[in-house]
Amino acid sequence: QVQLVESGGGLVQAGGSLRLSCVASGRPGSLYNMGWFRQAPGKEREFVAAISWSGSTRYADFVKGRFTISRDNGKNAAYLQMNNLKPEDTAVYYCAVVVWSTQTGDYWGRGTQVTVSS
Repeated sequence: QVQLVESGGGLVQAGGSLRLSCVASGRPGSLYNMGWFRQAPGKEREFVAAISWSGSTRYADFVKGRFTISRDNGKNAAYLQMNNLKPEDTAVYYCAVVVWSTQTGDYWGRGTQVTVSS
């Protein structure tokens, strides 16, 4: 069992920045592929970005050049730096342990709300 706890969401104006954090726990010594997904009201959950245990990254096209995913293996933590935020980025952002081959989530956090005002 893996527990994921997100933090860092909030309200920001368009063009602003936020940094989300996620800490994983439950399997001492394990390294996970980690990722971020988001779900806007009335929409399905969608993939945002992922980072493998070795540091490889993948991004959804709509965040390339604006969002950066990173990790700290010593802390079993992953981060999502979000710059130049747009109102359409408003969603609940979920951290997940990711199955790298399918880019799907295996374990999930409870989510953190990001709201971007115009």
